[in-house]
Amino acid sequence: MLKNHPKGLLTASLANMGERFGFYTMIAILALFLQTKFNLTGAHAGIIYSAFLASLYALSLVGGLVADRTRNYKNTIFIGLIIMAFGYLLLSFPTPTPVANQTTALVFACGALLMVAFGNGLFKGNLQAVVGQMYDNEKYGKMRDSGFSLFYMFINIGAMVSPFAAMGVRNWWLKTNGFLYDANLPSLCHQQLNGTITAQGSENLAVLAADVSQGAPVVDLTTFAGEYLNTFTTGFHYAFVVAILAMLLSTVVYLVNRKTYPDPKDKSALSAQAAVAEMPLQEIRQRIWALMAVFGIVIFFWFSFNQSGLMLTFFARDYTELSLFGWSFSVEALQTVNPVMIVLLTPIIMSFYGWLRAKGKEPSAPKKIAIGMGIAGAAFLLLAIVSRVADLPLHSEVVAAGVSAVKVTPWVLIGTYFILTIAELFISPLGISFVSKVAPPKYQGMMQGGWLTATGIGNLLMLVGAVFYELIPIWAAWSIFVVACMLSMFTMLFMVKWLERIAK
Repeated sequence: MLKNHPKGLLTASLANMGERFGFYTMIAILALFLQTKFNLTGAHAGIIYSAFLASLYALSLVGGLVADRTRNYKNTIFIGLIIMAFGYLLLSFPTPTPVANQTTALVFACGALLMVAFGNGLFKGNLQAVVGQMYDNEKYGKMRDSGFSLFYMFINIGAMVSPFAAMGVRNWWLKTNGFLYDANLPSLCHQQLNGTITAQGSENLAVLAADVSQGAPVVDLTTFAGEYLNTFTTGFHYAFVVAILAMLLSTVVYLVNRKTYPDPKDKSALSAQAAVAEMPLQEIRQRIWALMAVFGIVIFFWFSFNQSGLMLTFFARDYTELSLFGWSFSVEALQTVNPVMIVLLTPIIMSFYGWLRAKGKEPSAPKKIAIGMGIAGAAFLLLAIVSRVADLPLHSEVVAAGVSAVKVTPWVLIGTYFILTIAELFISPLGISFVSKVAPPKYQGMMQGGWLTATGIGNLLMLVGAVFYELIPIWAAWSIFVVACMLSMFTMLFMVKWLERIAK
């Protein structure tokens, strides 16, 4: 599979896989952690979650500017790894729940998240730029798209395992302290402690408390609520330790192999065209405008796709049966479906592209991105139809009762993730490849940062979904994403010929 690819691709992919394992360990639990730790509504947790992801990717533009200005991509990447590890370290320190001073605790947590975001900004886009520099060598140029698809597959090998690590640590800590896991309990426990629980909610709390308590019978629900919340969130804190270990592994792999990566200061490592030729100013401007247009469109894909850590997680918790073939599982387990499918489907998609390439019929990267937008819209259309047919209750009704009266089969989310995975393979790795090909040589880091900034803006817009999730029927909330994806597809199709001409 790695035949005809540069030597450094595998080790760069492995370094990125370790970092992504740590990152997705955190992402798998972050929204749930914020709600459980600080008793936030889905909308408020969504604001912090989306702001964090937005800053995470937007700061890649800063990281790209630093690396482009210094031409020192390798050290910038290393510093980013270290800063991220310290951010995860701050998140891993357990503090009591319920928190005594919510404002102070939230500021501390957000400060740690900002540190992770800044480190990621120095790391992620610049590593992608380094991979792109490998394919500036004419020997490997024709393999650029497939190379980034492989690079992307390794990212998802890390993402595939990480949710199991996060929920494994959390569930282990619960069991160590005499409890079992139940996704519905944290909200009911907070309602019990702040005196807002309804009569029906109190009945449900008593039943669930008896089910998860492995020690003596529950006599005092208020005492149980405090103990369960504290244990639950401490398990989340310890799960962040997994991210630290993954970061250390990624750092070791990177340092051992950094000499195999190209150095922009070493002109002999690049093709004559990339190293010597000065690109005319007019062409530089055309390329940047083309990339800016693509960045503007993919905002709406990421606005929709990255709901996997927010609305889709809430949907799994509130409206989905968490059992299949007699096996009960945690909310986070469904987040592994996407990376598993990325790993399984990437070789198939690459073979399909290779077959088309051999026949001279492979679509251009802009066409693939447009197709991916339409496929993403189909995923959310499925959710909208199922939610409408099932007549799922409003979120406010679920909160009042503690449990939804109607739940759908997990196959709905599995099918959604399957369709979204295909869309992702048409957009994300090909988009990164397109950026690396079109970006002017002097602005490679900045343009990769621009791609990630567009991702960040899309993530910031995610809070719109979190707000509507709690205000309108769930089928209507999903319909917002259908419209966003379809508008993006038609806009991209309108610009395809222009983008193809510039990319030649």
